Amino acid sequence: MPHEPRSGIGLRSERGQILVSLMLATSLVALDATIIATASTAIARDLGGFAQVPWLFSAYMLAQAVSVPVYGRLADVLGRKRMMLVGIGLFLVGSVLCGAAWSMTTLILARVVQGLGAGAVLPMSMTITSDVFSLEERARTQGYLASVWAMSAVVGPTLGGVFSQFASWRWIFWINIPLCLLAAGMLWVRFHESRREGAREPIDVVGAVLLTGGSTLLVLGLLEGGSAWPWASPVSVGIFAGSAVLLTAFVLVARRVSHPIFDLSLLRRRLIAATTTGSLVIGVVVMGLSTYVPVYAQEVLGVGALVAGFALAALTLGWPLTASFAGRVYLRIGFRSTALIGSTIVIAGAALTLLLGAGSPIWQVAVFCFVIGAGMGLTAVPTLIAAQSSAAWGERGAVTSTNMFARSLGSAVGVAVFGAIVNANTVIGADGTPDGAGLAHAVHLVFWGVLVSAVVLFGAVTLMPRDRPASATAAVAAPDQAAV
Repeated sequence: MPHEPRSGIGLRSERGQILVSLMLATSLVALDATIIATASTAIARDLGGFAQVPWLFSAYMLAQAVSVPVYGRLADVLGRKRMMLVGIGLFLVGSVLCGAAWSMTTLILARVVQGLGAGAVLPMSMTITSDVFSLEERARTQGYLASVWAMSAVVGPTLGGVFSQFASWRWIFWINIPLCLLAAGMLWVRFHESRREGAREPIDVVGAVLLTGGSTLLVLGLLEGGSAWPWASPVSVGIFAGSAVLLTAFVLVARRVSHPIFDLSLLRRRLIAATTTGSLVIGVVVMGLSTYVPVYAQEVLGVGALVAGFALAALTLGWPLTASFAGRVYLRIGFRSTALIGSTIVIAGAALTLLLGAGSPIWQVAVFCFVIGAGMGLTAVPTLIAAQSSAAWGERGAVTSTNMFARSLGSAVGVAVFGAIVNANTVIGADGTPDGAGLAHAVHLVFWGVLVSAVVLFGAVTLMPRDRPASATAAVAAPDQAAV
């Protein structure tokens, strides 16, 4: 049964403690996406297999991305709480296995288990906040969740270095054990989800297998193509061909079954299609900057790794700052108008990066990244909440997961496209390092790509239906809540 909204999000209240548990669970995923970076050398020294180090990241990202759509549908059928606890449980098991790994292969497999847990935690966190909090409160709660990523971007690499240097790299995984137990315990006690009435809808197992298999091959091909194997190699062609076959079979199955694992008809809705496209482009922009801003800062501007990391952190700092008050803006002028303002700011920040040169101070890089992050906060939050608000409770998990999967797919596309651009325009010297002038030109082409992507993001936002602030205000008074 729906519950009336309650004012305030005090941390001592029941809803406040639900939010704390979601932030804690999100922090686990966010930290493990960054903390392993500074520990990878120590891991390779201990376990061997230095050439396999990139798979520590790819395996995690791959498992997380491809499992998101399946979790979204299962949450709509079986409930958010159950799927969230499954995700935290898998992440816990994966962390234990990572800490106990005796070879690089076992560590990579354990990272897959972690990724499968992360694939549930992220979309469930956003879906539960949509269920529990009113429309006016959702931007604040999304801002809190975004702030977790901002802190993790700074704290994660530092903790990884501390554990590796003064203790053992295994502690970067073992530290997750008490945090997982705490997050799961708080959610178990505080989050009470209403039971759905009527018969439970059947789960499309065949569709889930086809979608997961096809998505796995697609994301794998994008992540590893051009690095692990050439784009035109038989391996690459075979992977993309296999992905096309499986995804085509999934579409055929989805059209025949009454309750597909992912309802393709959702994408026929103008709002869902526009916001999903925007999420994909956001993934492209964020991955392009995350990958090549540190490279540009170190290899072209000549600063150290720590300073380069802080320059990039400005991107994730600007995001939660604007996300925290996005709710006030979209309640006044609407979702679409707010997202248009945000995407315009992203375009401005991306255009500013074209002014960077070999003699630019590092603070300019940080400021430009901050501007882009600020625009993202005013774009990503309104588009996600608009999509969630347009969906009934039984669709909201699928809609949220679609948004998250599109962003993950965009990240993989960004890695592939920008990596190809840089590789094609960079000359590697005899010492194995890239030529500075050539790298500067190559990264500037990446900045151009980010600008083009920002323009595409603006175009996607313009396709959103016009909405009236008055309707948003009415929705605050009667949110569709199926949980306390």
